[in-house]
Amino acid sequence: MTSDLSFISLVAGASPLVQLVMAALLLASVISWTMVFDRARVLKRARRAAEAFERRFWSGGDLGELFRELDREEGQATGMATIFHAGFREFARLKKNPDIEPMAVVEGARRTMHVAMNREMDGLENNLSFLATVGSTSPYVGLFGTVWGIMNSFHALGNVKQATLSLVAPGIAEALIATAMGLFAAIPAVVAYNRYSNDVERLNGRYEDFLDEFTTILQRQAHV
Repeated sequence: MTSDLSFISLVAGASPLVQLVMAALLLASVISWTMVFDRARVLKRARRAAEAFERRFWSGGDLGELFRELDREEGQATGMATIFHAGFREFARLKKNPDIEPMAVVEGARRTMHVAMNREMDGLENNLSFLATVGSTSPYVGLFGTVWGIMNSFHALGNVKQATLSLVAPGIAEALIATAMGLFAAIPAVVAYNRYSNDVERLNGRYEDFLDEFTTILQRQAHV
């Protein structure tokens, strides 16, 4: 209990600028933790959706029926399902035109799938840049608050005749809290950014592999 009161008193006794730095770091930490949990939920759902769709796609069923099933799901499809739906729809539309070469039909479907995949990746990468920013800047923001607080502590020593540790210790302690808060905000953000960036890259690889495999299937169907 004493340590909590001591911590609160140190923060309350800090200079206004140091308090502003602490408040900014606390806000950044709260927002980054919110985004950490949000990205964990989004990426977990994306992995499960990819696994579920791969099972449906490679089950040997009719692709036209799969396309109609996704249509009936009324926009609930995500990830690979969205890429497949966009590509198959464009493929069917272009193939109705007898004047278009088969390879042009396939290429048109492939471009449409790339657009759909990029949109899906944008959704997965959302907020990762904020985590990277918090992870890279928070230690420096905290260090700025520490330097400012120590400067104020030593400046106060100029107004006394005899400098003692008891005079300078509280000011240095409150200044170091800013550094600690900067690290508290930065470390989870860096860990989460590295983990989620790797997850996004792996999903991107799965999407690209599926796009290539589905394009090969469309090439065969284009000549039928």
